[in-house]
Amino acid sequence: MGKDGSIGVIRRVQRFPVKSMGSDVLDTAELRWNGLAGDRQYAFVKTRDRGRFPYLTSRDLPDLLLYRARYLKPEDPRTSALTVVSPKGGEYDIDDPALCRELSEAAGGPVHLMQLGRGHFDSAVVSLVSTTTAGRLAHAHGGGIDLRRFRINLVIEPADAEIWERDWLGKRLAIGNQEVLLRADRPIDRCVMITLDPQTAQRTPAIMKTVARQFDNRIGIYGTVEQPGRISLDDGIYLAG
Repeated sequence: MGKDGSIGVIRRVQRFPVKSMGSDVLDTAELRWNGLAGDRQYAFVKTRDRGRFPYLTSRDLPDLLLYRARYLKPEDPRTSALTVVSPKGGEYDIDDPALCRELSEAAGGPVHLMQLGRGHFDSAVVSLVSTTTAGRLAHAHGGGIDLRRFRINLVIEPADAEIWERDWLGKRLAIGNQEVLLRADRPIDRCVMITLDPQTAQRTPAIMKTVARQFDNRIGIYGTVEQPGRISLDDGIYLAG
């Protein structure tokens, strides 16, 4: 435990404006009832797919990871315009038909844009992982595994290097001034997306095997926001009563 009673410190804050595209790394963000402001507000959907999971993701198109979306007013994503930089060199407004055409061609079928105020989440609205997990992954895998593969919102450095995120399950975490509250709910089941390098989109299938065999196919945990507010890099994390 830290001298101020904290159990850890936030070392990375990131959101994903467009589902399955690259991350937007932040110094500060508003944590709302539906997660980080601006997180996964947009998604591209397969027009001809009426199934339960119609989204175009990096599982279908690995290069989707290489598209970089950014809010022009990052402090106010609710009203901000959003642009997307393509790995092919173009830059588009999010609703530019040319972007849809590019993605449709790459995906081998038509896609269309969907915006959803509550966010396009597979399960829960906010996720976190500890830096301890990076060391455990490296030990199990025989080499480092970039935590960015897991597309986590908050990376936390525990005050005790033996502690990792699963030790917080079922507990309430207070952040910063301790007015922001997050309940640590459950581990995150992983899929083949973690095999994709976030910088190159190249696959490393052995990572999936390590996570499945050594970590019960779970890395990181989901949380529920109990009290929203602003969070920032280097904010302390505390156990709430």
